[in-house]
Amino acid sequence: MTGNDARAAAENAARHSYGKLLALICSSTRDISAAEDALSEAFAAALKHWPETGVPDAPEAWLLTAARRRLIDIARRTQTQEKTAEALGDILRTDNISETPDMTDIADDFPDRRLALLFACAHPAIDRAVQTPLMLQTVLGLDATRIAKAFAMPTAAMAQRLVRAKRKIISAGIPFTEPSREDMSPRLGAVLSAIYAGFSAGYGEAGDASGDAEGFADEAIFLGRLLVSLAPDAAEAKGLLALMLFVDARKDARRFGGRYIPIAEQNVDLWQNKKVETASKLLVSAASSQIVGRFQLEAAIQSATMAGRVRNFNPATEICGLYRALIECAPSLGAKIGYAAALCDAGDTKSAREQLESLDPKQIERHQPYWATLAHVEENAGEIKRATTALRNAIALTSDPAVVEFLRRKLNKFN
Repeated sequence: MTGNDARAAAENAARHSYGKLLALICSSTRDISAAEDALSEAFAAALKHWPETGVPDAPEAWLLTAARRRLIDIARRTQTQEKTAEALGDILRTDNISETPDMTDIADDFPDRRLALLFACAHPAIDRAVQTPLMLQTVLGLDATRIAKAFAMPTAAMAQRLVRAKRKIISAGIPFTEPSREDMSPRLGAVLSAIYAGFSAGYGEAGDASGDAEGFADEAIFLGRLLVSLAPDAAEAKGLLALMLFVDARKDARRFGGRYIPIAEQNVDLWQNKKVETASKLLVSAASSQIVGRFQLEAAIQSATMAGRVRNFNPATEICGLYRALIECAPSLGAKIGYAAALCDAGDTKSAREQLESLDPKQIERHQPYWATLAHVEENAGEIKRATTALRNAIALTSDPAVVEFLRRKLNKFN
């Protein structure tokens, strides 16, 4: 086996199992920072040993054992950590994980405790402002730089917040267990937001995933399913899962020959009907609770948009109503920009422009979706010069080469 093969196997395990491994280790230690360090050393050990011994049949379990051994070694050298060492040793034996060097036959079926970790990070003792970033780092493995960018903060400031939050978990004695239904309710919103942020992580301005981002989407959908099974009466959990499935169902139609394809031009035969059907049933089930929330409304917008394409009609009026309801319950920048686009599609470019003009200039200055939407509105209003300026700003703020090429094709039509 080559070093490249071993690296590829380690990277695959990191992409698909990081949060699962970290959550399992933290369930016994409650020390996220120590668990992260130990897991990092386990991956380093894999890169060293796997080229010589071969990738084990159960890579996740190999990494788990290596990380736990590292923690035990540290704990045994620190008298104040004797209980932690004993606890980890007990778990090794309970899970039938050998403490000998040969770990190739370890069963790879240990429990998934990521939801417990999510709810621990959403505990009331943790500053609300750092709950979602903490969940993104611990469960999905995003680094502080990437999280800081998503939250428009300096990396150093975000890193400090995350360190303080991890220390708070230890000092407050927050348990890594799935909360009771009574304790779950006040934390559910933060957990849902983090799962959706994970789903969106790494996506381009047009909502397209590649590489690691697709792995984040798959993990978020898995967690969404897990959460629905844990809280079957939570309408917003169903709404979130429906939203993610509607978006994910279109992933095969978003690119063709390397080109970005907007939903209005996608081949609907490439949409994954099973996911659409599941999402639709979830949305209907959520609506039966008569408790409307952000994720149900966003899922309903996706549903109406896709139904319009399949049935060949313009659902803009219905979508405008959904956006008004969304802005009333969750007035985010994205919702307000989406409302402007819907108004434009409904033929009301005057109201669409007014909606965009009402936004905070500081928020939209470097916000790509704003400029792309403004270009769309101005084009429909016949203001080609304004549309050209907006489109150039959108291109300058776009990192996805396929989306840049799509926007440039639109720009060329104006010349």
